Amino acid sequence: MWKPTNQPNATPSRPGEPERPSNPTPVTSMPSELPSTAPRAAVAASTADQATIGKSLVIKGEVTGSESLYIDGRVEGSINLAGNRVTVGRNGVVSANINAREIVVLGKVRGNLTASDRVDIRSDGSLTGDVVAARISIEDGAFFKGGIDIRKAGQKPNGEEMKVPATAPEAAAARA
Repeated sequence: MWKPTNQPNATPSRPGEPERPSNPTPVTSMPSELPSTAPRAAVAASTADQATIGKSLVIKGEVTGSESLYIDGRVEGSINLAGNRVTVGRNGVVSANINAREIVVLGKVRGNLTASDRVDIRSDGSLTGDVVAARISIEDGAFFKGGIDIRKAGQKPNGEEMKVPATAPEAAAARA
């Protein structure tokens, strides 16, 4: 339906102004038409940027990728989505270590969480495991059993920071 609406609007403006189609005016009208489809594409892209594991799905193994993930089913194994968000929905049951930029727990998680930005345990959420993150939020009513290690974004434990500079010369020595 939107094509016939856009085509009649574009058709009368072009015949009425034959010289302007070669001028920037139609280019201005075309971008105005493109944004009308671009928001739809942007909405589709934002929806496509988050994968969903539904209530009836059971995943056993390693989950990796480059998009955000919403889990409403069951996952066992490991989840590694380093630059993205992992949300465990109210029906979600996860027995896995999770590594992501941001982790939101609304359901049940058993495993260690490593977030480069933040971990958020909501009031209905349950987490049994250790947390390593720059920020953490635990709402009233949430269940949490484990340890918390707060680190600045990009910061690693002192031992690892010391090893990183040492490994570069060791790698060079190993090549020689």
